[in-house]
Amino acid sequence: MLEKRKLGQQGLEVSGIGLGCMGMSQSYGPADETESFAVIHRAIDLGCTFLDTAEAYGPYKNEELLGRALKGRRDEVTLATKFGFRIENGKMMGIQDSRPEHIRQMVEESLGRLQTDRIDLLYQHRVDPAVPMEDVAGAVGELVAQGKVRFFGLSEAGVANIKRAHAVHPVSALQSEYSLWERNLEADVLPAIRELGIGLVPFAPLGRGFLTGEVKRAEEYPEGDFRRGDPRYQGENFDANMAAAEKVREVAQSLGVKPGQVALSWLLQKGPDIVPIPGTKRLKYLEENVAAASIKLDTAQMKALDDALAPDKISGPRYNPTIASTIDR
Repeated sequence: MLEKRKLGQQGLEVSGIGLGCMGMSQSYGPADETESFAVIHRAIDLGCTFLDTAEAYGPYKNEELLGRALKGRRDEVTLATKFGFRIENGKMMGIQDSRPEHIRQMVEESLGRLQTDRIDLLYQHRVDPAVPMEDVAGAVGELVAQGKVRFFGLSEAGVANIKRAHAVHPVSALQSEYSLWERNLEADVLPAIRELGIGLVPFAPLGRGFLTGEVKRAEEYPEGDFRRGDPRYQGENFDANMAAAEKVREVAQSLGVKPGQVALSWLLQKGPDIVPIPGTKRLKYLEENVAAASIKLDTAQMKALDDALAPDKISGPRYNPTIASTIDR
């Protein structure tokens, strides 16, 4: 069973590795509800009980899937979801929306889709430049007081907005991309949240699959697969990044484990306040990810990985310009 880790200073404890559920409904090929149910139930059995979703995934489909999958098992998991986008007629409008009245409406609808009476961790999915962060934190604080939400989180927020939110209502967790593959938080965000006592929940901890060693060039993925449009999977970027990731494969081979397990172990050893949420919809990969918690890297291995995948060794931006514009940096 996975050991628990604390996120923030408000009493939130979660499994040391979580499960990102987005790919069960979008971005990574066709959905298979039967297999997704099997993965979710197996995750719970293995102690991987920190489940991550969002209203935007589908949209709505992923929350609905979790609602069905967790019938009879809701109390065994810590359930995280997110608000922050305008969705009309089941379609993403490409607009952030964190108005307090929208937050309240979204929470009611998410509770219905998830078939639960509370959201354990509620994140603002992306910072809304049109709504003061103080208003966002105040609205979530009211929901906490009502018992509909237990803890408050932010996703991809920058230092200034993290501090503004935390001053109004305590932030327990920041969810952002962080991995051997993407180190953008190390200069300012990670020191800031540690000073404030906020935990880190890295999404895409396996570099959207790149760090597993089982990837193809962008053009080899089907239409609709996120990786087809990922700049780091394209052309010369792909070649450079495969070379950088070779060190992960070397360390894995020396330990007799999988490259993805090395990437997760590296993250876990970066601090007890870090809880990665690798996403998968396959039992095999779920079990590999959970097993990574028992792998220990020595100081030399950690340094070799740090050096081989330093930011200047990774080629290409992590997002296209449209998606990148929503990141609060």
